[in-house]
Amino acid sequence: MSSFIVYPAIDIRDGKCVRLQQGDYSQETIYNDSPLEVAKSWEEQGGKFIHLVDLDGAKAGHPVNDAIIGAIAANANVPVQVGGGLRNLADVEKLLGLGVSRVIIGTAAINDHAFTEAVLAKYGDKVAIGIDARNGFVATHGWLNTSEVRAEDLAKELAAKGAETFIYTDISRDGMMQGPNVEGIVSMAKVSGKTVIASGGVTSLDDLLRLNVHSGSGVGGAIVGKALYTGNIDLSEALQALGQK
Repeated sequence: MSSFIVYPAIDIRDGKCVRLQQGDYSQETIYNDSPLEVAKSWEEQGGKFIHLVDLDGAKAGHPVNDAIIGAIAANANVPVQVGGGLRNLADVEKLLGLGVSRVIIGTAAINDHAFTEAVLAKYGDKVAIGIDARNGFVATHGWLNTSEVRAEDLAKELAAKGAETFIYTDISRDGMMQGPNVEGIVSMAKVSGKTVIASGGVTSLDDLLRLNVHSGSGVGGAIVGKALYTGNIDLSEALQALGQK
């Protein structure tokens, strides 16, 4: 049975820790002025892996908050994964050089197959493919656009090209506190035959426990954002309930 990891999420915009509702940049809540402080807090509560999103980078098409990301990678004693605006090998190498453990390729997985395949070939397990879906179809450019590619088809294709880890976000659930799309997450794990990390809609400890049941079927963890910031989920208690403390 694969290990199930809870990934506390830190979304960075204008240098601050924020959350967006359904990826809408006009619906932003600022939770903390220091993403580094937040990262250290999650680590102190037992977090074993930090999930960072450069929201400015996702919109710009290249990393923007890399100085903050580098500071978190340098000061945290747990691995860090980062997504947002990675479209070329130089930017990927820059983040890995800053101490980031895993980079997340999102929009480029749809728009630039040559780049995606090159990253997978060169860095393998240091790469996760972020598949963000709206009604089953892949969304790109910080969720601003929806493609005509089915999420499961993309996962299957990239698994054949060497992808080992996918992060699946159901945009309709993200920031809405409605619970994750467990069926969709499990289905993607089965179709791809690879590890899928759930993202979007994790609202309660029960959601984590429901996902953890499928850890033997390829569901490798869950990214938790808003529920941690609102107090709906206590990270320390959740890890204890999952048998990780």
